[in-house]
Amino acid sequence: MKKLSTLLLFIFLGFASNAQTKEELKEELAPKKAQIAELQKEVKAIQAKIDALPGWRIGAFGTVGGSLSGFKNWYSRSAPTASAGNIGITVNAFANLIEKDFFWRNSSTINLGWVKLDEKGVSGDEGFDTATDVFTITSLYGRRLSKTWALSALAEYRTTIIDNFNDPGYLDFGAGATWTPTDNLVVVIHPGNYNFVFSSGETVFESSLGAKIVADYTAKYNKLSVKSNLSVFQSYKSSDFSNWTWTNSLGYTLWKGIGVGFELGLRKNKQEALDNLQTRTNNPNPDATFNDVDNKLQSYYLFGLSYSF
Repeated sequence: MKKLSTLLLFIFLGFASNAQTKEELKEELAPKKAQIAELQKEVKAIQAKIDALPGWRIGAFGTVGGSLSGFKNWYSRSAPTASAGNIGITVNAFANLIEKDFFWRNSSTINLGWVKLDEKGVSGDEGFDTATDVFTITSLYGRRLSKTWALSALAEYRTTIIDNFNDPGYLDFGAGATWTPTDNLVVVIHPGNYNFVFSSGETVFESSLGAKIVADYTAKYNKLSVKSNLSVFQSYKSSDFSNWTWTNSLGYTLWKGIGVGFELGLRKNKQEALDNLQTRTNNPNPDATFNDVDNKLQSYYLFGLSYSF
């Protein structure tokens, strides 16, 4: 009995010793965590100073989304054997030269998507069709008047590159002022802007003089990359020639640049709506006018894997 009591005592002391050691380790860990937090603050402060230095800032992130599915002898479908798939790719890139007296900001956005539905026994649907086709490139030069205001000139080109390249294509040239309240936000206000519209044949598209407003926000918060761009053209000739496009991109890095991404694009363009009504619908109406147009909101979205450079 005495030996059993001694054994139990040693076991109890062993547990107590382990518990004490664990508490001691926790006490040692707490100040280490505090030191790491302080070092992280110092690193962020130094990085902020580096980012504020004159010179080039270059970056890019993109998203790839896709899915594949298939049916074989699935008799509940009207076509029991079929395969389907969709692929989407988006890339947002920028190269900005920031100096004390001037800046030169350049950016591009590409969003391409394909979709396929191949029903066995039904001809004409074997290949991939274009689902999303967006290409935009901008270049903004500004001469500083103050820390937040500058006289500026902007060139912006928008089109599709898979289907109907440059048909239509939009090229904006304008001048005015740019407001940069932070390093991440740029607001362009150009009352003098000419919107060149390129198209083939006899079309409804028409170039005109107007005002251009662009708001662009690009930032990175630790593992989260964000870009939002609103581009508005207000025609002085007619509101029928006005248009706007708003794109929003998010990318969250999970491991070594790889993560998840999402992009949403919205647009309103009455000239495109009329062109679609006259020539591109299943039942085209070549005699349609702007008064016949239901200028619905255009949109696209993409969700999938992302990669941050």
